[in-house]
Amino acid sequence: MSRPPWAKELLDWLKTFAIALVIVFLLHTFVFNLSTVKGQSMEPTLQDAEWLFVNKVVYLLGSPERGDVVIVEDPEHELKKSEFLVKRVIAVPGDRIEIRGKRLYLNGEQLVEPYTDLDIEDNDYGPLTVEPGSYFIMGDNRHAGASRDSRAFGTVAEGMIKGRADFILWPITDMKRL
Repeated sequence: MSRPPWAKELLDWLKTFAIALVIVFLLHTFVFNLSTVKGQSMEPTLQDAEWLFVNKVVYLLGSPERGDVVIVEDPEHELKKSEFLVKRVIAVPGDRIEIRGKRLYLNGEQLVEPYTDLDIEDNDYGPLTVEPGSYFIMGDNRHAGASRDSRAFGTVAEGMIKGRADFILWPITDMKRL
């Protein structure tokens, strides 16, 4: 019994679709994904509901650097479904971090932060030396209680950092490289 003529074409289409799905899955898992900003913890750099292009490959080849805007697994999330935060890397392994008198100090020197527009309104913190394999992260919004970050839950392990936010993709009027 021979197949109808359309069966071969249908099978070819199904193979093409399956290959495309596998490629998209691999790209999403290992290369990049999109993430949506939720909340105001990264203002003025990022606004609520903006879409970010997240580069996952960059940390397969290297480590996070000071100033990187990163996507991190929420260390305090208690449900099985992972929740993610977008924060800025402030200190890398071996750095000494301290917040004193509304100012941020890195390795004993006041850190100049052009990405934020105000002094830190929360309490003093530290000093703390970032342990190997960990990072101190903060939101850019320095209003009191505006960002849940390393000041609340401590440093984060490198494995919790899922990628670097490289671009704002949406809305189009705000599209730019971070």
